[in-house]
Amino acid sequence: MQSISSNTYQSLSRRTDVGNITDAKTNHASRYLDNGRLEYAQEIGACSIWKWQGLVGTPKSTAVALLFMIFVVSYVMALQGGPLPYIIEHLAAIGIELLVSILSLTGITVLLYAGRMRRGARRNTLLLILCTFGALYIYDHGERFEKHGFYNILVFLTMYVPLNLTLGLLYVLWTSIDNFAAYFSVVLLIGCATVCASLVHYRSEFDRGLFGKLQYLPGECNWVGPNIPIVDLFPVGTQNFWAGSMHCRPEQHHINAAIDRHGALHVECSDKKSQIHIEILPDTRQWPLWRKSMWGVYNTQVLEGIKRMEYVPGKPVVLDEGTQAAVVRCGSSSTIVTRVSPSVDKLPLYTPPMESDTRTNSSIHKLTTDWMDVTNIMKDQQTQFKRPNVIYLMLDAVSHRQFYRRLPKSAKALRALHRPGINQLSELYRYHSNGFGTDNNTRAMYFGEIAPSKANPLPIWAYYRDRGYVTARLETGCDDWAKECSGQYFESLDYSVGNRSLDYELSSPFCMPEYYPRTGNAFGNFKGPYSIVARCLYGRYVHDWAFDYLYQLRSELRRKATSTGQGSSKNSRPYMITAAFLEGHEGTGEVLRTMDDALAAFLEDLGDSGELEDTVFILGSDHGLHMGVNFLFLQSGRIEHQNPFFVMSVPKQLHQFAESFQQHHGSEKGISPFVANEQRLISPFEVYHTFRALADWPKVDGDNWKRSLFAAQRVGKTCDEAGIGEIFCMCK
Repeated sequence: MQSISSNTYQSLSRRTDVGNITDAKTNHASRYLDNGRLEYAQEIGACSIWKWQGLVGTPKSTAVALLFMIFVVSYVMALQGGPLPYIIEHLAAIGIELLVSILSLTGITVLLYAGRMRRGARRNTLLLILCTFGALYIYDHGERFEKHGFYNILVFLTMYVPLNLTLGLLYVLWTSIDNFAAYFSVVLLIGCATVCASLVHYRSEFDRGLFGKLQYLPGECNWVGPNIPIVDLFPVGTQNFWAGSMHCRPEQHHINAAIDRHGALHVECSDKKSQIHIEILPDTRQWPLWRKSMWGVYNTQVLEGIKRMEYVPGKPVVLDEGTQAAVVRCGSSSTIVTRVSPSVDKLPLYTPPMESDTRTNSSIHKLTTDWMDVTNIMKDQQTQFKRPNVIYLMLDAVSHRQFYRRLPKSAKALRALHRPGINQLSELYRYHSNGFGTDNNTRAMYFGEIAPSKANPLPIWAYYRDRGYVTARLETGCDDWAKECSGQYFESLDYSVGNRSLDYELSSPFCMPEYYPRTGNAFGNFKGPYSIVARCLYGRYVHDWAFDYLYQLRSELRRKATSTGQGSSKNSRPYMITAAFLEGHEGTGEVLRTMDDALAAFLEDLGDSGELEDTVFILGSDHGLHMGVNFLFLQSGRIEHQNPFFVMSVPKQLHQFAESFQQHHGSEKGISPFVANEQRLISPFEVYHTFRALADWPKVDGDNWKRSLFAAQRVGKTCDEAGIGEIFCMCK
């Protein structure tokens, strides 16, 4: 075939307005053609080359433009927000829209690189994508139900980055290895078989507990929908691999600070040249509700209430009685020192005000005349029925499965606490939350009502204090449960729930700005009590400081009990301790594992101390994780959200009485109430009645007892009967 003349070539160039096409341009175009197409192009000339490039280039550009439009529209649609009921109703749609945006941008990425588009086109497209992301972030970077753009970005990146890295690796292998398709098919088959086998294993693990597993019984609550725990396939750390180390960096200087029995603070610092400063944190127990609002009030009140002074080496500082904590600073380093003050020896027996006395005022708590005296019922047994101590650790937003997934050391330590003849553990496999978040579930647990029917409701620990218990509470999020979950039910925010219901309270150390931001959003993803990064304060995990105080508290209370002989002296006082930990409350589900060592050590110490011989210990949660990939995209995540972890240790004496009473007086005889309840639908309401029954021991309100975990609950209970709303019910 004749070649095209120079004049014809130039004329064609002018008519098509493509400029002066040279041989170099032809060679540049040939990089996008295989050998056969290049030979054909050389034969028909530059005009054919231009036409071929136009036909091939236009569909790619059109595809990129179309995918880009789908990406933007679907992402914007996924930003829809509103109050909680709206989010629950539209959660599936939000998840699908976000997934479509991820797949659309992945398609653009594949076309840009695997499609071998021009470098300029790739550069411009990537720049457009970055600018779009910036605009979307400015448009919505909120971290609440109404505006949740930041969470969308996190979920987007958590899925988009691993997906595209995998595709990129496959593309490199495909272009560099002969017969890659055959090898890949074999690997894919093996991978699919491995994944399927792993999912079968994890599906079985989903139902397992300490000593048994969930049994799928006819008539009982069985989880609805396909429960495929895909999230268990993710290696540890996958969901926040980009958030940095999960370890706390130690402080530069070592500070040795301690408070002696006389309240004197002694300090030594390894940096002898730096001045030592002391910040004495305020005691927040007596504060009114208005000073404890978590939205920029509580932390500000704590910081403004700090007493600052210089420390002179060799001259201890005597702290005022009631001061629970102080921060010691030396150079660039800091530490926290805590104590229990006043000592239990100096703590007077609390006399509740007549108008709110839970022992006599039926407007505060429902009272019945169906009372049982355990001493009379068991009078044939020469047993002294001591009032049990109660310790409740709440791990916020930790499901049954998440506990075993992220806290294996703690699970092992928990199993070791089961010692028949001393104390016995029971686990609730069908423990079902009453609502979406902390508010409803803890109100059901601490009030016995989701919406208190009377003004000025008092939490369950007030019920204990009115009956002579020493009560203590620890909050690790610079918030106050009474204010945030029940403040709207008080006639005046000048009321002090802490002063009315608690002997000890510790939360002020967790309001320090190094952990809890003084300005801006204190509940962001990278700082504060809901962050996805390691939650550190002065070189240690935040929960380590909390456990320090719990060790001190238990030691002080046990010292008093030992010195007086609990149960044999009128001066003996049992105690109730509640503590809330927030490590489980974040979207990736990874921060919880930082707590494993500390919690396992605490559980081991609890067993070694002998405390469980006379203490009811409960380790549980209010609900499972309600954010992140698992909850947003998988039915298994929705089930986990409504299936929080719950295990209870009961001392021998109480355990024997509950089983004996069930055998002789229960509506369902011949069974153990603890074994029966493990497989029955239980909600926080039953936990409330359990707390009530324990507070009155050894005299028990019959109604509370029948509705508590010490009595076998009814077979085949429905969500409606359990007080669980239809939109939250995970039972079929």
